[in-house]
Amino acid sequence: MVGEGVLIECLSNPQITEVLSVSRKPTGRTHPKLKEYIVSDFLSLKENDKSLNGYDACFFCAGVSSIGMKEPEYTRITYDTTLNFAKALNPNSKLSFIYVSGTGTDSSEKGKSMWARVKGKTENDLMKLLFKRVFAFRPGFMKNIAGQKNLPKWYKYGSWMFPVFKALGIANTMQQVAQAMIYAVQNGYEKSVVEVKDITILSGRASR
Repeated sequence: MVGEGVLIECLSNPQITEVLSVSRKPTGRTHPKLKEYIVSDFLSLKENDKSLNGYDACFFCAGVSSIGMKEPEYTRITYDTTLNFAKALNPNSKLSFIYVSGTGTDSSEKGKSMWARVKGKTENDLMKLLFKRVFAFRPGFMKNIAGQKNLPKWYKYGSWMFPVFKALGIANTMQQVAQAMIYAVQNGYEKSVVEVKDITILSGRASR
């Protein structure tokens, strides 16, 4: 859901000249700005993959639910895959990296919640790499962008809750999330961990 929403917003943003979608299967979209790189297993990527060179930023939006997973399996998908992908980019001072984490992630890596610890470790170790900027985005509930196809099965039953979650300060639109990501890599932000309220602030700056 996040990857598709961010892709739609990036393609419509006039400041972005080219987008490379890296995924396990084609997006099903065509656009003059869009190129695709199909990778069946992100763990198979080697460091400094030439197909990933020449870009200003990476928005890493891949992820899975931890429901029904044991910690080793979840760690392989969430931590190992993300770090391997980041290293394949050849971290350098011209490239920014945004990792889409989630509200409730545990930066201390010591909490009781397995998924929160694993995501916390992922955030922490990404920030040790030599990118220009690294941000951990922690969105809460998100309202989809019109035209999105890849939505969770539960979404059509729970989307009506968006106004409630927004009033509680734990929700953003998908467009706000994407705009905040684009603004952050272009202009920076005073925090490396970006919570829901920060996403609102950043998207507000982007729209000025």
